[in-house]
Amino acid sequence: MPTEALIENAPTPGFTPIARPRNVASVLLADSDLASRLTLKSLLAKAGYAVEGASTAAEAVSRLDSKQYQLVLADLRSESGDAGPSVLAYARQKDYRPATALITSDMSELHTEKLGTSATDRVVTMSNEDVSNLLANVAELISLRADRRMRRAARS
Repeated sequence: MPTEALIENAPTPGFTPIARPRNVASVLLADSDLASRLTLKSLLAKAGYAVEGASTAAEAVSRLDSKQYQLVLADLRSESGDAGPSVLAYARQKDYRPATALITSDMSELHTEKLGTSATDRVVTMSNEDVSNLLANVAELISLRADRRMRRAARS
């Protein structure tokens, strides 16, 4: 097992995992930066989400093929300029239609990086100063997805 996987799956000292109900929202976090991935994964887990991390676009695609997620977050800078948008494009093609968003800690990147299909790539910013805004955006994305699914089911 790679060292990175051992670090990511190691128990956090002083942190006792709480029992989570089975119906918590499942989030896939694709981010090649270990520190960012662990930080965001920890924040989302403490907020009650079931979070799985992927360090490469290929790993994210493999996870999308093996499990359903309510939300897929991909780092704007992951691996290459188009890795994040590519993961999101792949996720949107899945039958279960997860909510998707790019994540970044630097809004200035939005003007210099290729965003894929910008009309469909929503961006969530990460900031040490505004964790509540990050969590509110995640909750909103999952809520909008649930609303879309209920409306589609009502039309059927």
